[in-house]
Amino acid sequence: MADLTDRIALISGGARGIGGAISEAMCAAGAKVVISDLLQEGENKASELTDKGYDASFILHDVTIEAEWNKTVSYCSETYGGLDILVNNAGIYFPKTIEETSLEEWKQMFSVNVEGVFLGTKAAIPEIKKRSMERESSGSIINLSSVAGLVGSPNHGAYSATKGAVRLFTKSTALECASLEYNIRVNSIHPGVIDTKMGSQVVNTIMEETGSGDNEARAQVSELHPLGRFGKPEEIAQTAVFLASDDSSFITGTEFIVDGGLTAK
Repeated sequence: MADLTDRIALISGGARGIGGAISEAMCAAGAKVVISDLLQEGENKASELTDKGYDASFILHDVTIEAEWNKTVSYCSETYGGLDILVNNAGIYFPKTIEETSLEEWKQMFSVNVEGVFLGTKAAIPEIKKRSMERESSGSIINLSSVAGLVGSPNHGAYSATKGAVRLFTKSTALECASLEYNIRVNSIHPGVIDTKMGSQVVNTIMEETGSGDNEARAQVSELHPLGRFGKPEEIAQTAVFLASDDSSFITGTEFIVDGGLTAK
């Protein structure tokens, strides 16, 4: 198993779902984890992890506000002495046709899914760079994109646009950090449909569009993946742990597709 002993990780949207699984997996790998989220249940997640003997804490955080990113990164430095790993996981999702999508909704999607990633990366780079120089071990930024950032899909114009933006922002940031010799690796993860609250939104959409029941809609979503099932949050989490660790020390600017074969078709 990848070792994150003494690493300091910040996970946005780390209260539940994929973010919650990443928080727990990084704790289990030895990291000190700061969970940031707009949801107060992030405090419950941190307490749950602390009760298991892990070093975790929570900070309330809106990823669309630059000052809050600066405050959150400062919290990591003041509490733990720096930052080694940033996971830009916070995101929102709602499927709509282009005609149904308002400009306000479009801007909201970009504000959270794209600007949040930019602001987090901008705030974190100086601290991660400093720690990577001190430790002589590369820092890591991991951006959660989606298969929707790789292939198009009806009713996903806004969402796909944001996740495509995250994909190329990741590659550009990776090349920039390498050219400036910051010793920071930057990669993206592209999940298929994962068995989380957000994944349930996909099921609900199919139910609304087809009039099918929950079990039938879930079966349709499962069949989208050649492996015939939803992904598990823990499977995405283990990918993130690998990318945060020295086991991936020669990997940067890469997209990790964890989709049960969905995009291979």
